Amino acid sequence: MRQFDFAPLYRSTVGFDRLFSMLDAAGNAENAQSYPPYNIERTGETTYRITMAVAGFSETELSIESRENTLTVKGEKGDETNGSSEYLYRGIAGRAFERRFQLAEHVEVKGASLKNGLLHIDLARIVPEALKPRRIEIATANTNEAKTIEASAA
Repeated sequence: MRQFDFAPLYRSTVGFDRLFSMLDAAGNAENAQSYPPYNIERTGETTYRITMAVAGFSETELSIESRENTLTVKGEKGDETNGSSEYLYRGIAGRAFERRFQLAEHVEVKGASLKNGLLHIDLARIVPEALKPRRIEIATANTNEAKTIEASAA
């Protein structure tokens, strides 16, 4: 795949450095982490769910942190070395992982649950009233009434 040089754009733009960094990272997809597998689904008009396959991990071995539009999920297995067993084949991955998701503005984590080896993280987009579109009535020239400003749900 071709590599694009965004250096000229860094010199002529202000405040878009995060966007160009994300484009650089997207270009390096061959280095992307593939464990653990996950799904992102839309469960409603403003609700989403991330489902991760974390078989073999308990609640105490997983941590979820949301900070500055980044959701980080970490998994770290404890030391399970038993002197009594020897693996002939080990196909169930139990390695530590860290997966990061970039969240859009106003997306909040509402909760998480672990069931049958699947970690479900529920998200919701909550737009503040000040940023919702407003309907502004236009007064006619014949009336001296004040303009009506009315908030409407997005």
